[in-house]
Amino acid sequence: MKRVALQLYRFAIVAIVAWLVRDLAVRQRTQGDSPVVVDEVKLFFPEAARLRPDSSARDGLFILDREGRELGYVVRTFPPAQDLIGYAGATDTLVVLDRDWKIRGLRIHTSDETEDYLKSITTDRRFLKKWNSLTWDAAAELDLDAAGIEGVSGATMTSMAIARGVKLRLQHAHAEISAPPALHIGWRDAGMLAVLIGAALMAFGPADWKRRWKLPWQILLVGYVGFVAGDLLAMKLFGGWARAGVPWTNAPGLVLLAASALVVPWVTGAPLYCHHVCPHGAAQELLGRIRPRRWQLTLPPGAVRGLEYLPPALLGFSLVMALLALPFDLAGLEPFAAYVVRSAGIATLAVAGLGLVASLFVPQAYCRFGCPTGALLNFVRARGATDRFSRRDAAALGLLAVAVTLHWHYLPLILWVKGVG
Repeated sequence: MKRVALQLYRFAIVAIVAWLVRDLAVRQRTQGDSPVVVDEVKLFFPEAARLRPDSSARDGLFILDREGRELGYVVRTFPPAQDLIGYAGATDTLVVLDRDWKIRGLRIHTSDETEDYLKSITTDRRFLKKWNSLTWDAAAELDLDAAGIEGVSGATMTSMAIARGVKLRLQHAHAEISAPPALHIGWRDAGMLAVLIGAALMAFGPADWKRRWKLPWQILLVGYVGFVAGDLLAMKLFGGWARAGVPWTNAPGLVLLAASALVVPWVTGAPLYCHHVCPHGAAQELLGRIRPRRWQLTLPPGAVRGLEYLPPALLGFSLVMALLALPFDLAGLEPFAAYVVRSAGIATLAVAGLGLVASLFVPQAYCRFGCPTGALLNFVRARGATDRFSRRDAAALGLLAVAVTLHWHYLPLILWVKGVG
């Protein structure tokens, strides 16, 4: 029971961290660097107490009362409308809807326009009310000329930019909601399924069979999985999926690979992906076959212990980057994108090259001392009868604390900086 509880603990850590990244990404997408506050919607819903981000393609906020009941919905016209310039700049408008998805009204959220122009628009009795009672879909398909939506006298360019922005924003979400992507299974998905079947045989098949086919299998991994398909797991991929969602319909083979890489070691303790799928691990083993024995180095125990901290440290760094969406390409931390040669960056190629050179002197050097993706997969792996709560489990709890802190304090910090908190 202790081992089961420990595995459930590890699963919970990964699941909670993924949820925190996803939820903060939704809040960042719906709120951006100019969060909507409850007071802005109280004109339309006086009983409003808080706002809850919506993870759907609408990218808005549910308006809730103190008991958590949904009163309505609010959406910003930014970022889709941020390039619609009026007279002196763009205007971010709030579109407030009721529970039946009918517009209650519009309100200016932020704008680069002059105060006089904005005052002319907000005091006009007709312009902002032209949208009232229209459903989301009707407003998205609205013909502005036919509906008689005209510019406000004295602020024509600004008001029409607002009108076009409202339509564009609602139209943008309407198109995504009405046309969800269909399941697409291509040759890469079929190929990945075949690779997973082969990996399962290599992991759980007869020992004689595995010894006979190990070399051809490693060559296949480097050639097909690496250079042909290019479907490799990486922190860039896990971070992107946590923030934006899992591409079940567009890349089912890759999703199946990721699920297998996490679930199989969690249940069986067998490192399926690292030992039997990863082309970079296979490349290091292939180099080990041709490396002169005299090249192999034996690192001091202290150096080994120090280097073993690098993968979890990179995993923590990747988590912070995914949470805060900072302008850092996580692909540059790992060598995996180097196998897609036509689009590989310099940093990725450098990491790949250094990792392979290092493996000529220290077996599996990158896997042991450099791979944050491997650290994640190793964390969830069961250890059998000897499994105990260890330093990696304590470190994971620390990473969870970091994720919780950044999740709950990111947007309040933005509000405080802007003086609206």
